[in-house]
Amino acid sequence: MSSSKDEASGDRMDTLGMWPAVNRMPEQMLDALERSMELSGLPDRTEITNVLVLGMGPGGFAGDLLAVTAGPFMPLPIVVVKSYQPPSYVDEQTLVFALSASGDTPEIVQAAAQAAEAGGQVVAVTGGGQLAKMANAWGAPLVEVDPMLYPPRAGLSVLTVAPMIILGQMGLFPGAAQWVRHAVDQVRRRRDTVREPAAALARQLAGTVPLVYGGGGLGAAAARHWKNMINTSAKAPAFSAGVPDLLHNEIAGWGQHGDLTRQVFSLVLLRHDHEHPEVMRGLDVLIDLMDEVVGAVHTVEAAGEGPVAQIFDLMYQGSITALELAAVVGLDPGPVPAILAARQVLAGRSR
Repeated sequence: MSSSKDEASGDRMDTLGMWPAVNRMPEQMLDALERSMELSGLPDRTEITNVLVLGMGPGGFAGDLLAVTAGPFMPLPIVVVKSYQPPSYVDEQTLVFALSASGDTPEIVQAAAQAAEAGGQVVAVTGGGQLAKMANAWGAPLVEVDPMLYPPRAGLSVLTVAPMIILGQMGLFPGAAQWVRHAVDQVRRRRDTVREPAAALARQLAGTVPLVYGGGGLGAAAARHWKNMINTSAKAPAFSAGVPDLLHNEIAGWGQHGDLTRQVFSLVLLRHDHEHPEVMRGLDVLIDLMDEVVGAVHTVEAAGEGPVAQIFDLMYQGSITALELAAVVGLDPGPVPAILAARQVLAGRSR
C-alpha cells in the first residue's frame, strides 16, 4: 500500500486503525495463503464426507463466504454453524473448521470442543486464546493469525482464505490458490482507485438507511458484508437481502408508505459477472419495483477474474464506503460499544 493511502486517512479519527487494516486486505490474503499452504497434518480427502464451519461474527461470515465461493465447486456439502453446538451428525468423517480471530469466542470454543469429542477432524484458524490451546492439545492443524494486526472484522479475509487454501490442498476446492491470487490482484487494483467513488457514494448515503441488495449467493453475501460494515463502522442502520429470495418475500413490504420510504431509504445494488440469467432478470424487475420506493438507486460493479475475486472486490468497496460514511458524520469507525456492552451482559459482567 502506498504512503498516499496512509496519509489519506491521517485526518480521520481512527483509534483502532481501521483504515490501514482494511487497506491491507491483499497482503492479509497472501499471508493467509502462504501460512495455509505450509500446513501439515490435514486428513486425507478420502476420509472426509462433509465439511462443517464453526464461526461467529467475522468467523461466521467467513463460513458463509466459503459456502458461496468454494461450495459450488466441491463434491461435499459445507454447513455453517453460528452457535454453541455442532450438528449431531459430526463424526470422524467431518472436517471441522473452527474460526475465531481472538480464539476466545465462547460459542466457537464450546462447539469446537464438542465437535472434537464427537470425532470431528478439527482445523483451527485463530489468533490464539483458548481455541489455539485446545488445537495444540488435540494435535490439530492450526493456522495462526495475529489478532493485533487488525480489528477482527477488518481481518475477515484471513479467516476466509485459510479454509479455501486448505480445501484446495486436500483436493476439495480445485484451483483455490489461483482464485485467491486473482482476488489479491483485483483488490490491489481497486485500492488504487476506490477512494473517490467510495467517498462520493458515502456522501449520497449519509442521512439515509441503505438497502443493499445483490444477486445470487455471491451478491447476497457481499450485500450482507456491506450491511455489517455500515452497522459497525458508521454505526448506522442498514439492511441487506438477495435476489431471487427477496422477490418472494421482502418486496411485498414496499407496497405502501412510499412518501416515507423515499425520504429514508437508499438502494445500493451490487452487481457481478456470475449472476444466473434468471437472477439478472429478477434484478431488472427489482429496479422497476423499487424506483418509487427509495430516494435513489446506486449500482456498484464487481471486477476481477473469477467469483472469488469479484466477491472480495465488492467486499473491499463496501468496507471503504462504510469507512467514508463514518468520516462524513465524524465518527471513529473502530470501537463498537454496543457490541461490547452486549458481550459484557452475556458474560455476566454488566456494569
